[in-house]
Amino acid sequence: MAAGPSSLSVDSRSLASLQAKAQHDPKAAVREAAKQFERLFMNELLKSMRQSTMATGLSDDPGRKMGTEMLDEQYAGQLSGLPGGLADVIARQLERQMGMAPGPIPVTGSANNTPAPLSARPQATRIPQTGAAGFVQQHAGAAERAEQKTGIPSEFMIAQAAHETGWGRKEIRHADGSPSFNLFGIKAGASWKGPVAEVTTTEYVDGKAQKMVQKFRAYASYEESFADYAKLISESPRYRDTVAGATDASTFARGLQKAGYATDPAYADKLTRVINTTLRVQRSLG
Repeated sequence: MAAGPSSLSVDSRSLASLQAKAQHDPKAAVREAAKQFERLFMNELLKSMRQSTMATGLSDDPGRKMGTEMLDEQYAGQLSGLPGGLADVIARQLERQMGMAPGPIPVTGSANNTPAPLSARPQATRIPQTGAAGFVQQHAGAAERAEQKTGIPSEFMIAQAAHETGWGRKEIRHADGSPSFNLFGIKAGASWKGPVAEVTTTEYVDGKAQKMVQKFRAYASYEESFADYAKLISESPRYRDTVAGATDASTFARGLQKAGYATDPAYADKLTRVINTTLRVQRSLG
């Protein structure tokens, strides 16, 4: 049977167009692909409805059949891509599968010391939400200065700080509630001579989660926290290879887990998702 106008056909030009768009604007390419899928679905739905209602003799007429298919194609195009439609659902699923929407993003602006509200900016922040965007804005300067000294990508450091603190909502604090400014969950070992904060935390022993009291390093500012973390990761023999071999978010996160940065067996996967979220936040901020 010959394929009519409503058939899903991906010619070389349309495929090349999507590939080019994906390189420069992945989100737009996902939206376009989702719209094409919705258009196909609507076209097939209209065809099915017409076949169930059209008289047999009329449906066999080639001219009428071609006209009907062209009309259905036009209707499908008009009905596709509407806000809140099937294309939006498909796009969200594709974004999750492609790592463009790594996971939940805090919807509150509760990050500590968040700068001026994003609503005051000339352009509105769309997705992700302002809680994550505020956290990225707050720590961008300290992370970039740490990157200049060590070469560790600033977005990787911001993402790890976000992961360790729940985007600033679960920072390590002293018993009196004052901040420790420890954004990376760095413990206070025997070599640490500075102040400490003692908190109850979850550690994984032989794959089982256990609650225990741990001592963590405390700082005078977030700037010190970023500087100390960057120095630890770049100078310690334990982590040096992680920095040198980090070509992307996944290799960086897996390198940290392999080196024993955290006891959570799923740490690398979680951190990779947050790094991708951070990159998406930075793109939304322009």
